[in-house]
Amino acid sequence: MTEKKEQLVVLVDDDSKIRELTGKYLSDQGLSTITADSGKSLDIVLKNNDISLIVLDVMMPDETGLNICQRLRVNGVTIPIIMLTAKGDEVDRIVGLEMGADDYLPKPFNPRELLARITAILRRQANTEVLSKNKVVIFGEYTLNIEQRSLYKKDDEISITTGEFDLLKIFAERPMQPLSRDQIMQLSRGKELDVFDRSIDVKITRLRRLIEEDPNKPVFIQTKWGFGYIFNPDGATK
Repeated sequence: MTEKKEQLVVLVDDDSKIRELTGKYLSDQGLSTITADSGKSLDIVLKNNDISLIVLDVMMPDETGLNICQRLRVNGVTIPIIMLTAKGDEVDRIVGLEMGADDYLPKPFNPRELLARITAILRRQANTEVLSKNKVVIFGEYTLNIEQRSLYKKDDEISITTGEFDLLKIFAERPMQPLSRDQIMQLSRGKELDVFDRSIDVKITRLRRLIEEDPNKPVFIQTKWGFGYIFNPDGATK
């Protein structure tokens, strides 16, 4: 029997009191937790540990949480991130999500709510990993069978080209991970995308017409302005 992977969370905040109290609460609830006080400390933690989720404060003096989130995503780090934002600061919330954060929580926050959000994300991630190992990815009414290279809507098989399938497979294997055009091209062809090449946009437009109820308001393949695209199997917008 395969040993269950330990889920380890890192809490990044320059406020020592928040680190101590929140870290203790999460640990008391059975969630293995490490704390860090800056982006540099976080880098060390990530280098030496297999982290399942990052809780990241926006307002930190040396490197802001927004900058840290952006840096991690640009470097290909796909670990889920929950941003802690100032109460009522909608700008930080929106920018954080655009940078690649998975969720946000305004300060001051109830530790129970933070725990609930962490648990929800970890559960979703675990379910996605199981589906991926089984070579089947389910989103909305659709079932993508990677091994059989087929796509179904309920019980009806959908005609899909090789290019469309390969693109959907790239997204389906990386849920909630912002992907730039360069990254998509490298994953599909193994070479860098020319700055003027818009073929990826064209392919995504065709794929949206195939799987989105309203291609102009996509819920599965969403645009992350300034980054590229993100696949949300839940079909929910934020």
